[in-house]
Amino acid sequence: MMTATSLLSVVKNTALLFPGQGSQHVGMAHELADAYPVARQTLAEADEILGFALSKLMFDGPEEVLTDTINAQPALLAASIAALRSIEAELGTQTAPAAPGEGVYVAGHSLGEYTALVAAGSLSYADGLRLVRERGRLMKEAGTQKPGMMAAVLGLDEAQVARVCAETTVAGGIAQVANDNCPGQIVISGDPSGMSATMAALSAAGAKKVVPLAVSIAAHSPLMKPAAVALRAAIDATPVQAPAVPILGNTSGAPLTEVAAIRDELSNQLTGSVRWTATLQWLADAGVTSFVEIGPGEVLSGLVKRVARGATRINLSQPEAIRAYVAGLRIVD
Repeated sequence: MMTATSLLSVVKNTALLFPGQGSQHVGMAHELADAYPVARQTLAEADEILGFALSKLMFDGPEEVLTDTINAQPALLAASIAALRSIEAELGTQTAPAAPGEGVYVAGHSLGEYTALVAAGSLSYADGLRLVRERGRLMKEAGTQKPGMMAAVLGLDEAQVARVCAETTVAGGIAQVANDNCPGQIVISGDPSGMSATMAALSAAGAKKVVPLAVSIAAHSPLMKPAAVALRAAIDATPVQAPAVPILGNTSGAPLTEVAAIRDELSNQLTGSVRWTATLQWLADAGVTSFVEIGPGEVLSGLVKRVARGATRINLSQPEAIRAYVAGLRIVD
């Protein structure tokens, strides 16, 4: 039986990166669906699995409905897997799947961690979609019950920001590092009173900017604990396999290969910090020389530039970029 060539089997010293919430936009994956039948099929599968026209929402909006966390999360997973399958269709077919290449890893930012698990064969596409739809629903519900906020902090390192957040927590508020995205770019999360005190303290400590984000939930903070408890039940009820290649965990910045550790990670990341700087640094130290962002936007490619400066970085979300990338792989291999 002819099968699509796995991208994992033809690259080496490469990390496949999958974007998280914030990278969604109206029109995403539309050009892929026009160019690749497998992309159209992937999006049609998502519509059928979730029971509504997710693909139409991705193509046509409205933006405020697409941006709603309950929709943005499955939309990003579907768009990224559509891109991955398009790359593999461009690679062609072979009679049997080959083993993963040397030094190959996957990683995803927050929601993108689920996409990375699908890419590594740890979660099925259908189960990944169902989990992130439920994750989005639970996060939205938690945000309604306990409203919070998030803010970007520029110009301070993670240790400085964490120290100020800890002082706020001792004083009775809630604030913690939600995302350590790259040196000098931190996102914090917490309740309104804690965040107000923390933002003022960070400005006084010399932050270049402290900018509230346009969200009403405190992702990656203790306010997500009710969502994390309910999500854990869904995770435990979902089949999870050992990944074909190691996945870098958000909360540890280290590789995960065991099913139990993956289940714990998916549960813990709702209330824990996304250690993206540590993730990228671990990959660079492990010999990764090529970072391939698969899915909408170029956020993660930009963060790689701040950590692994000498590495090759590329975003694959458009047909022309996919064709050029695959042509290069064929020349190399």
